[in-house]
Amino acid sequence: MAGRNYLHQIHCPQHPDAALVEDYRAGDMICPECGLVVGDRTIDVGSEWRTFSNDKDSKDMSRVGDSQNPLLSGSDLSTIIERPSGPPGSSNDNGFSQFSNRKTMNNSDRVLIHAFREISSMADRISLPKNIVDRSNKLFKQVYDSKSLRGRANDAISAACLYIACRQEGVPRTFKEICAISRISKKEIGRSFKLIVKNLETNVEVITSGDFMSRFCSNLNLPPYVQRGATYIARKAVEKDLVAGRSPISVAAAAIYMASQASKEKRSQKEISEIAGVAEVTIRQSYKLMHPRAKDLFPEDFNFHIPVSQLPTF
Repeated sequence: MAGRNYLHQIHCPQHPDAALVEDYRAGDMICPECGLVVGDRTIDVGSEWRTFSNDKDSKDMSRVGDSQNPLLSGSDLSTIIERPSGPPGSSNDNGFSQFSNRKTMNNSDRVLIHAFREISSMADRISLPKNIVDRSNKLFKQVYDSKSLRGRANDAISAACLYIACRQEGVPRTFKEICAISRISKKEIGRSFKLIVKNLETNVEVITSGDFMSRFCSNLNLPPYVQRGATYIARKAVEKDLVAGRSPISVAAAAIYMASQASKEKRSQKEISEIAGVAEVTIRQSYKLMHPRAKDLFPEDFNFHIPVSQLPTF
């Protein structure tokens, strides 16, 4: 128990044989016989053996130092050397000591740390989980070590790595969404993405319209039956080869437009365009390919508000 040595040194003057009771919240020691507060503000000097590791199975109770990063050559244990820029009282002192800091960290680790911070910052902006951040960090490390993208901005590579990690973890994001949380253009992220896939032969899962449907419909506040209908429409359009050459995102956007227009919860092309990140003209082009076969695309149990024959035409 904390403070046992202190307990043996003091006692209640009226009841010297009574075992004092500790009030841990107040930090007081109280005589159980008369209630006299014999000592106050007792400090717990014992060890606090708790683990703050994210690993539930970890038995490491060490509270010393920061967590190590296996992706860094120095395990993220850098040294700071502080040197005064001038003697006290000199013209460089200005009434207080100034120090120039020099970190004994190699350039490779410095680049990696900057990239990891950028990836973490981007992930936080759209609430991506830690497993995606970890995968992005490992991918950036592979790209950096391979030296295959020399000349490309590290921020663009970081954004491309995050995009790839999202696809590999089954929660893909569009280029426009990644562009919105970074300082890099969509075109530059796309170039870096293609180079990474080409040079590292990274396995990137094929995305489908269904990967985006729930998120797009949720952001558009569409009811579940419209989402199910849009998902069915997009899948049937692909199976019937009506949208060959069209991106899954544009097909998903066109399917959402078609399903919403047939329901009470109508959404305009502009609203869908802002959520999906594709141009209105792109939605129209995919919709035009699907519209002639619209009757065959809807599920049988869809709750129609207007008949298929009254769907908008362009």
